[in-house]
Amino acid sequence: MILLTYQVIDRYISPRVSCPGAIVYWRNMFGTLNERLEKIVRSVRGKAIISEADLDLTLREIRIALLEADVALVVVREFINNVKANIIGKEVLKSIKPDQMIIKLVQDELIQILGTNNQPLKIVKNGLTKILFCGLQGSGKTTTVAKLAYHIQKESKKKILLVSADIYRPAAQDQLKILSKQVNVEFFDHQNSQSVEIITSESLLFAEKNLFDIILFDTAGRQVIDEVMMLELQKIHKQLQPQETILVADSLTGQDAANIAKSFNEAVTITGSILTRVDGDGRGGAALSIKSITGAPIKFIGTGEKIEQLEAFYPDRIANRILGMGDIASLVAKASENIDQAEMESLTKKMSKGTFDLDDFAKQLKQMGKMGGVSGIISMLPGISKAQKLMAENKISDDLINHQIAIINSMTKKERANPDSIKASRKIRISKGSGTKVQDVNKLLKQFLQSQKMMKKMKSMGKGGLPNDFMRKLQGKLPPNIH
Repeated sequence: MILLTYQVIDRYISPRVSCPGAIVYWRNMFGTLNERLEKIVRSVRGKAIISEADLDLTLREIRIALLEADVALVVVREFINNVKANIIGKEVLKSIKPDQMIIKLVQDELIQILGTNNQPLKIVKNGLTKILFCGLQGSGKTTTVAKLAYHIQKESKKKILLVSADIYRPAAQDQLKILSKQVNVEFFDHQNSQSVEIITSESLLFAEKNLFDIILFDTAGRQVIDEVMMLELQKIHKQLQPQETILVADSLTGQDAANIAKSFNEAVTITGSILTRVDGDGRGGAALSIKSITGAPIKFIGTGEKIEQLEAFYPDRIANRILGMGDIASLVAKASENIDQAEMESLTKKMSKGTFDLDDFAKQLKQMGKMGGVSGIISMLPGISKAQKLMAENKISDDLINHQIAIINSMTKKERANPDSIKASRKIRISKGSGTKVQDVNKLLKQFLQSQKMMKKMKSMGKGGLPNDFMRKLQGKLPPNIH
């Protein structure tokens, strides 16, 4: 896995190698803010002395960057005032390394504004845990209920019940029922009752009678906040008495998400939020506003449409990403969750014997796909905004891994075991069978050959070993002045 990541960086990001275009285009939640703040950080990095004029200019640039990222104005003011007060209060401008101190204070304030620490769900040890979901229609609330059920089930052996009190939206019940089957949890079927009070009371009785550990309670949303919706939500909240009241907010709404959060918080007191569609949001204003407005932590973020694409929210890791420092901790966590250990052990044996073939290469590509693809991995490495630019400039597609797997699948078993046998006529056949070009087949074979060479270098390192200078080489491929 790491070898393939290294090859991608070596081949596509290194300025020594031209890139005709075949890597995933990465667009992260804080793309705009990340690019602006990296530029600001570079402008102060390395300065032995920073004047008050430099400081004012830096803070002004940070203010503009935050506003352009659609962060709520009240949050921007608080952020700038806190950073400035800390810089002046700690006499940073007179310190030995003022540039590093300023960067550290900006990082600390980002972590503070995002929520300081990851806040897990409040699950009671004995009895029924009730989690109530609220939010506007179209925010992804119902899908998020199923995603959270999947996440909890993966982390524990809790018995989970899904309930929908959306009596307005057509097929709302059917949607959650279908999703419950996908994640293999039970759904409470109230036979299309039109009373939220009856749905609440009967679902609670059913959950307690059948010894469920957790009930996830979906509610109706509207296009806009109205009095009827809030009164109904307050009735459910009072009747349910939930341990968690989760606001599901669409990150694409930017600072509007903060206003929405404020209204829901005043009605039922939000204990946490889940941001959806962060994979489509290049600004990140919602994430930087919502916690400050409600005082409740962001607990999870939805990173895609698939059921498994829900991640715990870690403020310190996100702050590092915003400042271009990478997120190696999340990369390691993703690897441990998604990499098949049995396959890795088998691969290690093949490496030691020198029998690593294209079938093994395909397995590695599939595991990369599980981790979010090349873009998902690269997005967590330090200094990625410049790499992102290089990818965009080269018109990089979003189908690298799928294309390479298709090419391998178009080969015969003998060809996968013996790539040297793949000559001109075979390459034409393989390219036609996979819907690619002969050049793509050549690129794959070249990448595989590089993998084999790396495997040989690692043979003397022992099980799972990596060359001592691996990270140094990896850092060397990243854009300068960032890592």
